[in-house]
Amino acid sequence: MDYKFLGASGVRVSNICLGTMTFGQNTFAAIPTQADEDIAFQIMDRYAQLGGNFLDTANVYGQGASEKIVGKWLSGQVRKRFVLATKVRMQMDKTNENGIGLSRRHIVESCEESLERLQTHYIDLYQSHIWDNATPIEETLRTFDDLIRCGKIRYYGASNVCGWQMQKIVDRIDSMGLNKCVSLQQQYSLLCRQSEFEEFMVCENEGIGILPWSPLKGGVLSGKFKRDENLDPTSSRIGFISTDEGKAMQSAPAWSKYRDNDGFWNLMDAMKTVADNHGKTVAQVALRWVLQKPQVSSVIIGATSVRQLEDNCGASTGWSLTQEEMKKLDESSPRVNLYPYEMIWRMNGARYNDFNRSILFN
Repeated sequence: MDYKFLGASGVRVSNICLGTMTFGQNTFAAIPTQADEDIAFQIMDRYAQLGGNFLDTANVYGQGASEKIVGKWLSGQVRKRFVLATKVRMQMDKTNENGIGLSRRHIVESCEESLERLQTHYIDLYQSHIWDNATPIEETLRTFDDLIRCGKIRYYGASNVCGWQMQKIVDRIDSMGLNKCVSLQQQYSLLCRQSEFEEFMVCENEGIGILPWSPLKGGVLSGKFKRDENLDPTSSRIGFISTDEGKAMQSAPAWSKYRDNDGFWNLMDAMKTVADNHGKTVAQVALRWVLQKPQVSSVIIGATSVRQLEDNCGASTGWSLTQEEMKKLDESSPRVNLYPYEMIWRMNGARYNDFNRSILFN
């Protein structure tokens, strides 16, 4: 396993982060292929054996079930060897009117509850799960800073924001003299590249590490599915959603969106060619493409079996995609060059300055 710094912090994390949303069952709605405690322990044991040291969860995953499983496993480990991340913002108790958002009250209460479930006295990376329109960002950021100062969390990270929100977080932190935001957890894959336009440029300019989630687009980029295949609703989330496309989300799309999309299959063909050249799987190529993108500290992967974990971790180290292969995958994946971004990039092609940190993605 390779290691990188978590943004501008001095903390080193494995470049494959184990996401634990698949641990434990959601009490609100049952989802197939979730890992029970025994399987989750096997996955975390193997992850640690492979050199992984970065675990990501959230209070809302399984309504606390994921945090409890991670905490129980972590209680049998040497705590300081792992970097533990969790999140706050979502509603855990629908009967609690104030049990949602990024108010001081909800953040502090949620932090205490997460610490109890995780069986630890500190959280390494505490992340705001998504923007909260109802709470002034100054209140939110001051609360995270207070939690750092009192030792309950070590670092603050953001998640699921748009460009102006990310820049506002950075600017308010600077003007208020608070501890820096070290990371941004954002959906990113060969099928989801929108954050390249704004959010990731903020991260690169400000020294913030990117933590991509859903790098396989809910399994769509795993290479397991065939164009004319009838999906088993019990063996994958894609199959589960195919039985009722009303369950589909942007991060977990309906298979029908891609099944008859020639552009998608052209991308899969390009990935298969690259995979064959390296003796790797299509999923490993998809993950490696993300890992080699600028400012990425670690890629968050989920697993419901040890075998799946081992395959995904095969993207971590020992090989890399060539510049030509990266370019081919870039060109094969759907990213619309919207105005004014395309014009800015085109007109600045010869204006790169090593002394100016305003870096644009190619």
